[in-house]
Amino acid sequence: MSDFITVNKARLHNLKGVSTSIPKNSMTVITGPSGSGKSSLAFDTIYVEGQRRYIESLSSYARQFLGQHQPPDVESIVGLSPAIAIDQKSSGHNPRSTVGTITEIYDYMRVLFARLGQLHCPESGVPIHTYSPSQITQAITKLPEKSKIHLLAPFQISSDRELKGEISSLMAQGFSRIRINQQIVQLSDEPHSWESSDESLAVVIDRLVIRPGIDERITDSVELALKMGEGSLIILTDSDELFFSQNNISPVTKKLLPSLEAPLFSFNSPVGACPNCNGLGKSKSFDHSKIILDPTISINEGAIPLLSRRRSFFYQMVKSFAKDENIDLNSPLQDLPNDFYKMLFAGSEKNYHFSFTFDKNNSSYNTTKPFSGIDRWLRKKYLESSSEKIRADLEQYMTIKTCEQCNGDRLNPIALATRVGSKNIMELCSLPISALHHFFDQLELTTEQQLIGKNLLKEIRNRVRFLFDVGLDYLNLNRSANTLSGGESQRIRLATQIGSGLSGVLYVLDEPSIGLHQKDNARLLQTMNNLRDQGNTILVVEHDLETILAADHIIDMGPAAGEQGGEIIAVGTPQDIQLKPASITGDYLAGRRQILPPINRRQTDEHLWLRGATMNNISNLDLSIPLGVFTAITGVSGSGKTTLIHNLLVPAVKERLKKGACHIITADTNYQSISGVELIKGVIELDQSPIGRTPKSNTATYTGLFDGIRTIFSNTNEAKVRGYKAGRFSFNVKGGRCEECEGNGVKKIEMHFLPDVHVTCGQCKGKRYNKETLSILFKGQSISNVLQMTVDQAADFFKNHTKLVRILGTLQSVGMGYIQLGQPATTLSGGEAQRLKLSRELAKRTKGHTLYILDEPTTGLHFADIEQLLTAIQQLVDKNSTVLVIEHNLDIIKSADHIVDLGPDGGDRGGQIVAQGTPEELAHNGKSHTAAYLRRLLPKQI
Repeated sequence: MSDFITVNKARLHNLKGVSTSIPKNSMTVITGPSGSGKSSLAFDTIYVEGQRRYIESLSSYARQFLGQHQPPDVESIVGLSPAIAIDQKSSGHNPRSTVGTITEIYDYMRVLFARLGQLHCPESGVPIHTYSPSQITQAITKLPEKSKIHLLAPFQISSDRELKGEISSLMAQGFSRIRINQQIVQLSDEPHSWESSDESLAVVIDRLVIRPGIDERITDSVELALKMGEGSLIILTDSDELFFSQNNISPVTKKLLPSLEAPLFSFNSPVGACPNCNGLGKSKSFDHSKIILDPTISINEGAIPLLSRRRSFFYQMVKSFAKDENIDLNSPLQDLPNDFYKMLFAGSEKNYHFSFTFDKNNSSYNTTKPFSGIDRWLRKKYLESSSEKIRADLEQYMTIKTCEQCNGDRLNPIALATRVGSKNIMELCSLPISALHHFFDQLELTTEQQLIGKNLLKEIRNRVRFLFDVGLDYLNLNRSANTLSGGESQRIRLATQIGSGLSGVLYVLDEPSIGLHQKDNARLLQTMNNLRDQGNTILVVEHDLETILAADHIIDMGPAAGEQGGEIIAVGTPQDIQLKPASITGDYLAGRRQILPPINRRQTDEHLWLRGATMNNISNLDLSIPLGVFTAITGVSGSGKTTLIHNLLVPAVKERLKKGACHIITADTNYQSISGVELIKGVIELDQSPIGRTPKSNTATYTGLFDGIRTIFSNTNEAKVRGYKAGRFSFNVKGGRCEECEGNGVKKIEMHFLPDVHVTCGQCKGKRYNKETLSILFKGQSISNVLQMTVDQAADFFKNHTKLVRILGTLQSVGMGYIQLGQPATTLSGGEAQRLKLSRELAKRTKGHTLYILDEPTTGLHFADIEQLLTAIQQLVDKNSTVLVIEHNLDIIKSADHIVDLGPDGGDRGGQIVAQGTPEELAHNGKSHTAAYLRRLLPKQI
């Protein structure tokens, strides 16, 4: 068997006949500038071929259920193992998917609670126990000798029979006494009080005095009592009442509860889900603060935009209601009586006379009924509407709130009343992984419970430890998958793979260090080494310095991006790469080339203040952001960076910008005050979300380049002669596009048992346009040829067109010169999408005073690309704007004017500002984990 995976002449995308050998059972890092072909080699060639070969080994029946791949453009790959890709794609948008469900820890916990859980009464909190007949008999015999007891069997009267009928039946069976209204009476007495009996009906099975030698009688009586009482019995002593049951019956409420099974603890099952929120833990409700635009003006002046149309039905309803209540709708909303204000939203049970005409058709309405109120009217309209547009319009007035019935725990009361080690399953899911790790390590169980739960606890402990090892100890199992970053999702899948215990597998990873603080990097590297030591081959696309230096083998791609890349510049150990003069990566590893911090830091007296911020692990925190400078938000993973910026600061700024001085801070607002917003004109989040949902959205259309390009083609002499306008050169509309493929350039052919085949359109040969449109040339190139150009090529081609050059120049400045103008937006990585948004902002002719938020913009960037990115960020700040970057990359951090460092650790141990100031000031702080690493990069200043 070969000790290497040998790739021979890979030509996919920009790869130029690449050949290389990857040692098995080792960790190989593929690095190089963005767009140099790293992902094309690792994912699109090696992984795809490994996956394809494995799927081809399955039956045709199995293959139809699996996504299949076309063979990559490579001459041969020898020694290939089954491949698993762990990339940065998010874990989906399903709100029911959580960290617990993804890792399957929650599935094991559900079974654990079903087998070892102690059920409590949801109403009284009393523990509920089930007993066998022998256990009940043993409990009776242990009562003090000479104790007088009554053995009772509870019963209920059948719905189709009267009490007297039940009494007759019991007497016929030989019973003589019954307990009714808490008194034991003779069945033959038939007192008048029987007609108003309570629910404590029980027939007396036996009367006993505890003494030696009556064990057999007790056993017989217990069996009869359980039979008569349908599994339950009552023991009355002189001083107490004891309840025993073979079923899950509450001794207080006497209600029968279901047996503990795994589905009971699933919020995705109707059996276990909270009936109010259907297992989501949250529900949408209309928010008065969003419905009211400005309380200082009247309803007639637009205080409530929903009532702005005077001839609308509901405005006329409000007008009639206000008239009956003697309320002037021209008075400021905030000056109206509280009682009217409450009824306006909640409605009134009092009858009002409504008589008016409404709408354009002068429809008439005449009735007397209660006023429903704005809340009920909106809820009815939202629930009954079949229009997605109407529902979307109404959702802007809604807020997602925690379910009032389950308090966000997703499960029904019975599941939440079941405990293991004093905690219910959702209390455990709310613990940080570090605390959960400690809980299961310290869990005390009986010998019997240890035997039952041995294998379950082993799986849970292992999987929790794996999450801990990949630096996710700050997360909890309740965390929704759609709130995880790409890096967090990838590390969760990595932890899951380690838990699978596979060997002989090729794992392909895409920048696993993204989103990870330097403090946590060592644990991640150890995790990957453990995966390698299990007998697996690890292939990592990575730019992180520590990961590159920890590799067994490095493949350095380059020398640049796009058409200038696609070659292997150097291979070998980290030490070998440092000695290769042609390797840009080697220059940075050896220190021959480095990113230097700015000589001067910007200073400002203007600040944006958010005071008393509280959410998740952040409590009553005061944040100050200097305006007009470049600020980095740093801290270990889980310290609260995203919560503070995206969930607290940005919504607060947007709300204040929207409502201005009318913005009211209520008890529900998660901060105490905000100031300095008047100094900025807007806030723009440049995140890593996709910029388009269809392949027809591309780099040219998103940046606005395509409008200019189409105009240039429509201004050519031939186009003018034919009367072609700019719309003729769009592939999204009929006219100039190829109708055979509807402007896609390819056609999809379904192959059923084989993967779908995308073939080049035979009509346009993949060029998207019809031949008449393609015959229009500018400088010898058709519109299709232009879309195939890279940004670098287009910059030279359109060098005489100022507007296009400006846009193309900003794309180059953020390291995207290798991207094709027509590259579909759906194929862009999160980092590329973010930099595309950044370039669009740079291209705008703005007057500044904008707050820009960037979240880890170095994702997917090589050292050389980060230099370009920093130049672009500084240009944005020089336009009198404020740039706020959430980042772990030390080259970015040391280049900032100001740093806010959160911590000291993640989860419950985070949420505080540990240090803030210039990088030089921060480096002196002994409490900051970031400072310890930053200090090494600022030797001259420290």
